Amino acid sequence: MTRAILDADAGTVMVGGAGAGHATPETLLLRLANRHGLIAGATGTGKTVTLQTLAESLSEAGVPVFLADAKGDLGGIAQPGSDHGKMHDAFQARADQIGLDLTYRAFPVTFWDIWGRQGHPVRTTPAEMGPLLLSRLLGLTDVQEGVMTIAFRVADQQGLPLLDLKDLRAMLVWVGQNAAALSQEFGNVAPASVGAIQRALLVLETEGGDRLFGEPALALSDLMRRDADGRGMINILSAERLMTAPRLYATFLLWLLSELFEQLPEVGDPDRPHLAFFFDEAHLLFDGAPKALVDKVEQVARLIRSKGVSIWFVTQNPADIPDAVLGQLGNRVQHALRAFTAKDQKALRDAAQNYRANPDFDIAEAIQQVGTGEAVTSFLQPKGVPGIAQRTLIRPPFSQVGPITDDQRAAVMAASRMAARYDTALDRDSAHEMLARRTAQAGRGSDADLFQMPGGSRGKPWPPAGKPAAKPGSARSDSIAQTFGKSLARQLGTRTGQALVRGVLGSLVRKR
Repeated sequence: MTRAILDADAGTVMVGGAGAGHATPETLLLRLANRHGLIAGATGTGKTVTLQTLAESLSEAGVPVFLADAKGDLGGIAQPGSDHGKMHDAFQARADQIGLDLTYRAFPVTFWDIWGRQGHPVRTTPAEMGPLLLSRLLGLTDVQEGVMTIAFRVADQQGLPLLDLKDLRAMLVWVGQNAAALSQEFGNVAPASVGAIQRALLVLETEGGDRLFGEPALALSDLMRRDADGRGMINILSAERLMTAPRLYATFLLWLLSELFEQLPEVGDPDRPHLAFFFDEAHLLFDGAPKALVDKVEQVARLIRSKGVSIWFVTQNPADIPDAVLGQLGNRVQHALRAFTAKDQKALRDAAQNYRANPDFDIAEAIQQVGTGEAVTSFLQPKGVPGIAQRTLIRPPFSQVGPITDDQRAAVMAASRMAARYDTALDRDSAHEMLARRTAQAGRGSDADLFQMPGGSRGKPWPPAGKPAAKPGSARSDSIAQTFGKSLARQLGTRTGQALVRGVLGSLVRKR
């Protein structure tokens, strides 16, 4: 008897075969897939193929999928496997053993790429990412993060959209120039902190990270589509180059999770997830992360399931993930772990303790002994309790294993509706242009014009009410010496310095 991967009546997808001879189906219950999952194991044990088969199964069940292709070998999901492929005989034997109908086919795929080369450009804006995640991306200190937060606050108050990095740079220049006035309202704004942020932005631009910021920004609805046959779209983010900038990789995916959490409505426990999110190389999310960021990940993992989102962390060792987050992962696929050192042996024991015991085998030994394509699995049962650990032979994929050609990728991208929506960048009127106009206006008239709200409203000038603004007309009525003296005095920041410089320069002019 052969089986399909989707059992619509039972609401399950087949993961592989368990029990004696691997003849008993091991399935994932779709209505509990939003309790999240873990795929772990050492390099070369089959994690990527497991990720591919789960993505296929969820797509078949109508669940859109988002995953990062860290090694460039998941593009094959867009192409069917082949009877002439080098793995066909092994896959056919595995399918026969677990009782699966092996029918090769392609799945609906959309390719994405921050750099816009291996997929459609995927962008966000500094305003959408916010100061916390942006500070994490730039590796800022707490003090520098505070200055970044002030820049965002003032931009919001003054109606200055932060849509790309040049907008943020312009806003930081303005913050540095008006540090004294801002310090009275928000606390100390050190020019050194502004300079450090600008240098961090320069490094980000050098790495190509500026491509992440701009418009049109990614709409989450475009990640949650189905094809004409009702299969969920598999969104593949090209991450080969992105992995060379691990902070950018982790921050972008965390931003995406945060946006899903904030924008999606509460749905409770749906009969299937609205989106499955696979976070490959998950340890990069937590390496060196401050506690506040780890707490945010835990909060998102705990609460986003009620938004219908299923999160799967893919990593080499479960110890890479904090216990508070690991405790949220109810569905687990554990490929082989190596235990050569005392630290490895402790990690192995800890991993084994996370499974419900099976009297037929020792879990710790099984985790060391399972071969490539085999894993120790545990999936939530109908009442939400963990299933007994099983030694499971993971089903073979239906799509091509390995990368696709550039021509095949280009054909998939050309046929996508996302090309018309995202391939051409936009540059709307935003903070950079607005501040430039206000600066020009201030040069022709009052300095206070620089701080008017957009749209012609003059009811909310900067500095805030109660703080003196610059006197109008000073650029026209002052002598050259006075103007230069005032300018230098502002740099010195004291009235004594202003009087001293003005007096000296006035004396020199009179002698001439």
